[in-house]
Amino acid sequence: MAADVRVLPSAQAIGAELAAEIAARHDASSGPFLLGCPGGRSLRTTYAALGALSRSFDRLVVVMMDEYVGAPPDAHFSCARFAREEIAAPLGVPAERVWLPDPDDAKAYEERIAGAGGVEFFLLASGTSDGHVAFLPPGSPLGGRTDVVQIAESTRRDNLATFPRFSSLAEVPTCGVTVGLGTICAARSLRLVLHGRAKRAAARRLLALDRFDESWPASVVHGHPDSLIYLDVEAAP
Repeated sequence: MAADVRVLPSAQAIGAELAAEIAARHDASSGPFLLGCPGGRSLRTTYAALGALSRSFDRLVVVMMDEYVGAPPDAHFSCARFAREEIAAPLGVPAERVWLPDPDDAKAYEERIAGAGGVEFFLLASGTSDGHVAFLPPGSPLGGRTDVVQIAESTRRDNLATFPRFSSLAEVPTCGVTVGLGTICAARSLRLVLHGRAKRAAARRLLALDRFDESWPASVVHGHPDSLIYLDVEAAP
């Protein structure tokens, strides 16, 4: 079953709508509210819109999708830095409620998530050239769980645009620790965002599918019982 698609005028409009839904779901829940979060560009307008709500998210737990193995916590490409500066700080989320997978004990991330009741809401982005989600390359299994992976060259090339302070492909790390597609599928809701003209080909490839295809990991949204694909008008085919 193909995921439903929503086309909005701009990346900012997508961010505002998602922020409103996240706030409403947070308020309707009890206990920890686990929000699955990618780093990078695609969800920046959502994180900004959440911060602009200027309200308390006292139960929100930021569950980051991945991290480069060996990344210094303050590196320009570090997911830990991104989570701290672009998500947690604007929302007033303390460090103990910002989670990242540990390459030395990847299985523990699954146990930590399950022990807190599971991810309520997973925000997703799609790689431009290969449809990667987190660091998961084409061919990743649908049931995969958090693990250390070799990052595909196509993904590393996409990350040259995501992190423009990389001066060459040689500077992009080759290994990462990442949630699996099974980790993502276990979330109660999935919201995948593509915006901008550069994402149009990726959106076209995704919308040509109506079920999961391992050659395009972002297609994990197809078949999930509560999933939406958000496009702005520039990304819409």
